[in-house]
Amino acid sequence: MKQPYHYKIYSSVAELPSTWDELSVSNIFLSADYLKAMDHSAPKNMICHYIGLFKDTKLIGIALSQFLDLNLVDSFGERDNCIKTSVRNFVFRNFTSHVLFMGNNMLTGQNAFVFSEELKPNEGIHLLHNAARELKNRFKKQGKKIHLTTFKDFFTNEKHILEAPEFGSFYKFSTQPNMIFSIAENWKSEDDYVSALSKKYRDQYKRAHKKLNGVEKRKMSLIEIEQHNTTINFLYRNVAKNAPFNTFFLAENHFYELKKHLGHNFLFYGYFLEDKLIGFNTLIKNGSTIDTYFLGYDDEHQREMMVYLNMLYDMVKYSIKKQFKEIIFARTALEIKSSVGAKPVEMVGFMQHSNPLINRYVGKIFKSLEPETIWQERNPFK
Repeated sequence: MKQPYHYKIYSSVAELPSTWDELSVSNIFLSADYLKAMDHSAPKNMICHYIGLFKDTKLIGIALSQFLDLNLVDSFGERDNCIKTSVRNFVFRNFTSHVLFMGNNMLTGQNAFVFSEELKPNEGIHLLHNAARELKNRFKKQGKKIHLTTFKDFFTNEKHILEAPEFGSFYKFSTQPNMIFSIAENWKSEDDYVSALSKKYRDQYKRAHKKLNGVEKRKMSLIEIEQHNTTINFLYRNVAKNAPFNTFFLAENHFYELKKHLGHNFLFYGYFLEDKLIGFNTLIKNGSTIDTYFLGYDDEHQREMMVYLNMLYDMVKYSIKKQFKEIIFARTALEIKSSVGAKPVEMVGFMQHSNPLINRYVGKIFKSLEPETIWQERNPFK
């Protein structure tokens, strides 16, 4: 007898059910428009699948999976040149090079799935585990054995997900926290934010703004993104290669495709000095939340003009002006993000290695290879 709950796996947005966006309204990163951009500009080592969860013929859940082949990444990261990094890179290439993410490895936060009220979380997780198993079999038939299966990112209070029996054989892990900036209800302008800062951080704010003197910040259109594409990719790669660890690099047309498909929900800001693009940042509107996306800058002007810190302040200023409730600053650069007011929020995920012996020790292996981040949390407010 056919089960009332079942799933379907799709390889392109063109295949999605017509009701898909009725569920994605609560998360733009599962919308057909965002997924179209992924269809046309996913990293070269990534294959996306889209999963529909059904009760009989009715769509009641949607999800995203990403397969990553780490053998196709030309650099895991150039910042930390040490023996530990070399060992980590060897292990990743030889034992965990094929990774199946149930979720979006390009973002921080629970962007893996949306369930309707008709789908109980435990039933939805069960269906996604079955879909993951089918995806692993599909890739195996193509000669790509999945080494590591990962579900990410969940808040620690999501007990109905964290305690799902399907995760019994998985290792629960936590990496760097998600830096989230909450916007106070009484802030209506940049001045309200600056007034809330303590003297030390008001001085930092003023000093950073003075450093950026002569730089013009410009909201860039689709045509302008296309015109500056070579420089944009140079600036992006310059920042990305200095990350402690990379599992992918964006395709050269990624920002163009995002702007094309997301329109006004994707914001691209260029920073120009004498008409030369020296940096950029990007934001994505997601309901009442602003998600910070990828950015880029050159080293020379970053040091001279505190470009990155000014970008963070500009993101705060825009979000207050437009009355968003919070900013997802994501991982990395934890201390400088906390200096503008972001707070660390722990998130957890689950991983399972296909080799039972390695899986027994995957927790110890993960802890020994995860880049250690030592940082001091700041509190910039009075």
